[in-house]
Amino acid sequence: MKYPGAQSSAYILPTTAIIFGILIAFYLINRLDYSVQVIVLGFFITLSWCYIGYFIGHRYRLQRFALVPLGEALEFQERHGTQFVFLKKPDLGKERFDAVVADLRAKNLTAEWEKFLARCTLSRVPVYHTKQIIESLTGRVKVNHLSENEFGSLLPSRFYEMIKRGIDFIAALVFFPVFFPFMLLIAVLIRLESKGGVVFSQKRMGYRGKIFTLYKFRTMYVEKKGKGFTQGENDSRITKFGRVLRKYRFDEILQIFNVLKGDMSFIGPRPESMELSEWYEKDVPFFAYRHIVRPGISGWAQVEQGYAAEVEGMNVKLEYDFYYIKNFSFWLDVLITFKTIKTILTGFGAR
Repeated sequence: MKYPGAQSSAYILPTTAIIFGILIAFYLINRLDYSVQVIVLGFFITLSWCYIGYFIGHRYRLQRFALVPLGEALEFQERHGTQFVFLKKPDLGKERFDAVVADLRAKNLTAEWEKFLARCTLSRVPVYHTKQIIESLTGRVKVNHLSENEFGSLLPSRFYEMIKRGIDFIAALVFFPVFFPFMLLIAVLIRLESKGGVVFSQKRMGYRGKIFTLYKFRTMYVEKKGKGFTQGENDSRITKFGRVLRKYRFDEILQIFNVLKGDMSFIGPRPESMELSEWYEKDVPFFAYRHIVRPGISGWAQVEQGYAAEVEGMNVKLEYDFYYIKNFSFWLDVLITFKTIKTILTGFGAR
């Protein structure tokens, strides 16, 4: 099953770029002669054919799921790109389905339906529990779906954690000199608009519950006091230039230093202030479990939900964070990276 909001086309560009990147690295390591023009031309030709193949074969094809009409499956509603068909009897007939969905914990799941699911599996027709489909379509792991036995599935891969840390460190070293002139310009504009320092630092709850200092460009007036978090879109403490920085996430650029120090990653659950963390831990079940991975400059919840400062919104945000942890992988990070670029360009979820 693909990630929610990500059609197969979302993987074409990053996959092609990675393949050609490996090809270029091979030529450089072995000191082989190559033509830049040929590689660039080959890249765009490959990309074009992949997109043409996608639009011809997959763009307008619905995913069809056969539903066993019991338990949670009765609550399913169709979404864009999917079609749910409730079965009247334990038989698929001659219709084509991508998978069969059933509430495997339904109390009224009869032996007849269980035998049907077994036949589907033997016939190579995928059988999914309702919870799996809900998570795949929404990009969220429902807190009420968690049990003692399932916390093991939320343990991230130690191998990928090490790989990701290496990628973060190298990327931060590369990006720092690129963004440094831009950082200086932002610092000058902040000082010209209002009094006070240009850097805002705050204690945040981080990896494995360790407290660290997060750095951001200051976006508020120093002389105006308030709570330790943003109070809505019209917070009077935010400067005019600060609103621009927040809308396009430019205030977060200084967190490259946090990435270099190992406190943060480029991609991961957003770290909360100590005040909000203490508040959420009292009202939101399993909140502390989101600290099992390094917090990020951008994350799955930010690109899907935006900014949340209320307990109800935090519950949803936590479900997105759990989805990220459960599906912790290179490809999900790639998808979030591309969605982050889109978010920056549109200003989605600014606070």
